[in-house]
Amino acid sequence: MSTIKVNNIQTASGGSNSTPEQIEQGRAKAWIRYDGTGTPAITDSFNISSISEVDDGQNIISFTTAFANTNYIGVPTSSTGDNAMFTLLHSLFLATGSCRLITRENRTTNRVGVAYTACAFFGDV
Repeated sequence: MSTIKVNNIQTASGGSNSTPEQIEQGRAKAWIRYDGTGTPAITDSFNISSISEVDDGQNIISFTTAFANTNYIGVPTSSTGDNAMFTLLHSLFLATGSCRLITRENRTTNRVGVAYTACAFFGDV
């Protein structure tokens, strides 16, 4: 296996200059898209080993490669796919090897499983 060592990466025209460190720090280290209705089912993912349901609207997402610490961030989003008239709120509870993601209806404590749920994670692995 060969290794390419560079100080900067650019487009062919010389634009979009990036160092390898900038690329490493800026890309998502894990992401998932899943159907959260009923038993959660992963649609597609990167660096995700599994998802398990705690209860409706509350899932544990486990990483294939754990994060170095709990200072990473998760950026969740959900859609019911039916132009619903409520907003979905998310709570994240971070651990190095997993993340608990809770989805609630706007202004309620009701947890709700959502058909189109996704989350990207950024940080050091």
